[in-house]
Amino acid sequence: MSLLLSEYPWAFVGVALVLGLIVGSFLNVLAWRLPKMLEREWRAQAHEILDLPAEPGGPAYNLMHPNSCCPRCNHPIRPWENIPVLSYLLLRGHCAHCREPIGLRYPLTELACALICAAVAWHFGFGWQAGAVMLLSWGLLGMSLIDLDHQLLPDVLVLPLLWLGLILNSADLLTPLPDAVWGAVIGYMSLWCLFWLFKLATGKDGMGHGDFKLLALLGAWGGWQILPMTLLMASLLGVFAGLILLRLRKAQVSAPMPFGPCLAIAGWIALLWGGQITDFYLQSVGFR
Repeated sequence: MSLLLSEYPWAFVGVALVLGLIVGSFLNVLAWRLPKMLEREWRAQAHEILDLPAEPGGPAYNLMHPNSCCPRCNHPIRPWENIPVLSYLLLRGHCAHCREPIGLRYPLTELACALICAAVAWHFGFGWQAGAVMLLSWGLLGMSLIDLDHQLLPDVLVLPLLWLGLILNSADLLTPLPDAVWGAVIGYMSLWCLFWLFKLATGKDGMGHGDFKLLALLGAWGGWQILPMTLLMASLLGVFAGLILLRLRKAQVSAPMPFGPCLAIAGWIALLWGGQITDFYLQSVGFR
């Protein structure tokens, strides 16, 4: 099987596409349940610290239990109703029981994950690099979904991926280890310094601490070399997204906006195509 996937790139891309659909379905569950799980954990910790009576325990609630159900009528999702994208089309975007609309975000997340995996498979070919970057991509997509909903980048996702990037690059999988270590350090410190400069100047928080860790994660995977392009593209994406939100939602300029998805998208692009983008730019301006 591995020989087939390595010799026929399109076969590997097809497998990655299907795998991405399946993982995208799981990421929908992750984005919905993980914040609730963390909230329960934080409430339990607060009760313990404040020496308050523990809240009564309820049924198990994690990424596996209970089974998925409609959030409106609690209709259990049957296996045939849980096929990525296809079930949404067969059900015409409505719950099979109460006929309430199903959010378009669910199939879009599955499609996005599938296309991301296919792009990684095509770019790297069959091998450890593709597998590692797919795992990173799943983490970035899951973080982005949670940040969009809750303005939260959970440490339980960010920190393990940061350490994994350093561990994998100890074998020079994507970049030499010194570049990965300095990428993590510079990634964190650059936004940390920017945060405090903004806070000293305005007295307000300009971004969340999770953004520092996310940029450190990207530096740990791609090395310090991808950080300038990541910050530039993320800033442009943030401005563009902010203008759209102001137009569509009539939000205030001071309204907080999650920056994590912008960093994730920019870092992913820089990791895969940063060298080609830099070369194209330098050639277009006549440096090469």
